[in-house]
Amino acid sequence: MSTPFYVSPQQAMADRAEYARKGIARGRSVVVLQYTDGVVFVAENPSRALHKVSEIYDRIAFAAVGKYNEFENLRIGGVRYADLRGYTYDREDVTARGLANVYAQTLGTIFSSAAEKPYEVELIVAEVGSAPEDDQIYRLPHDGSIVDEHGSVAVGGNADQISSYLDQRHRDGMTLAEALKLAVESLSRDNNGGERTLTAEQLEVATLDRTRPQQRKFKRILGRQLSRLLEEHGASGAEEPAADAEDGAGTSGAPAEDAGGKGAGGAKGSGGKGAKGKDDTEGEPPL
Repeated sequence: MSTPFYVSPQQAMADRAEYARKGIARGRSVVVLQYTDGVVFVAENPSRALHKVSEIYDRIAFAAVGKYNEFENLRIGGVRYADLRGYTYDREDVTARGLANVYAQTLGTIFSSAAEKPYEVELIVAEVGSAPEDDQIYRLPHDGSIVDEHGSVAVGGNADQISSYLDQRHRDGMTLAEALKLAVESLSRDNNGGERTLTAEQLEVATLDRTRPQQRKFKRILGRQLSRLLEEHGASGAEEPAADAEDGAGTSGAPAEDAGGKGAGGAKGSGGKGAKGKDDTEGEPPL
């Protein structure tokens, strides 16, 4: 009888971490910045069907990079957790910290389990407070650890280079247009130090705006409003002929745009088709 091949636990964990990091690095970057009225999410994402930024609850939003089917499962689980907790206790009891802890347990369990591959995802969970000092931003890598971030954070792609660029230029009290300009500038820089042009059609932008009068603070910035903000500081000259920004109204705890279960579900199928052949490792390329 042959002796089974032995791999030390340390080597097995290192291999799993390297596998997950490579998958995440192939995805397009997401940048999250604090500005004077809240938190802005900017992702390079030409798809209008597959969202990388979504609402979770009243003051909480979610951003992710990596395998779409994996982080979409996590997003849906987060919405269910938030709805159940808000209904059972109180809406104020749903916090980004509690949601980040739930995601950390899930990702940590999957990463340490030898029965399945680790998730190739990196998440950001953010909550807007009544004042800038009350805002919360948490980054969750593939292994389930939690990093408490302040000011700015980037995940996916060349995140280290983008984070360094943001750290040098981000400041407190920025307007939305200034924060958006900085985010687009950071995403436009490639690994070789060159720059490319990102238009409104290539970006997914949303905010958690503390000045909104309703309970739900999440808002997508689309169409002409996004083009105007980009052009205001010369970040882009493109004009998009679409409708104004709003993610849909409603009073239930579950996000209206996140009936994304519907839109995203259909999109998932179509994304799966076109994705084959683009990525040799799995069927679907990182988003």
